[in-house]
Amino acid sequence: MNKQKKKNTNKTDFFDVISFWIPELLFLPFRILFMAVRGIVRLIGGFFDVV
Repeated sequence: MNKQKKKNTNKTDFFDVISFWIPELLFLPFRILFMAVRGIVRLIGGFFDVV
């Protein structure tokens, strides 16, 4: 019984990791793009504040 429970927890750990990383990898390019655009807008806005 103990071995059966140990095998089951390994499967649930694997599915927990998969269910966390797949959305992270899907949204990563969009998050990087959003942060880059936000940084460029702040840079341009700071330039206009100086002028």
